[in-house]
Amino acid sequence: MDYTNDPELNGKYLGTITKDFATVSDTLSEASSQIRKRDISKYPIFVFARQEVPLGGLLINADELNLEWHVFASYLELFVQQGIINENGIEAFQQTYRDADEYCCLFVLDEEFTNFVYVPYPED
Repeated sequence: MDYTNDPELNGKYLGTITKDFATVSDTLSEASSQIRKRDISKYPIFVFARQEVPLGGLLINADELNLEWHVFASYLELFVQQGIINENGIEAFQQTYRDADEYCCLFVLDEEFTNFVYVPYPED
């Protein structure tokens, strides 16, 4: 699996992800900070999915905020436990992971597209 931004991310996904991300970015930034401060993980991952999935805990219910994507809070170690990232892929993931204070690591999960995407947090 490629752990960097996917150049094949088409406009359909980019538009809806960006729109929803703009709405929830403050919440994701705070959750990322808490995951790292509490030593849960150095590598927070937020799953964007159109339906409920068993990957982390539901952080934002799309239906409640009139969004297209549900957001689940997760992290590297949980992805390894669940077999999404295999033991051999941990180092590659860590090397491509971007500064969590500046970028949000999203795992976009949909029928036509499943991959990691790094989105910069909006500047204050």
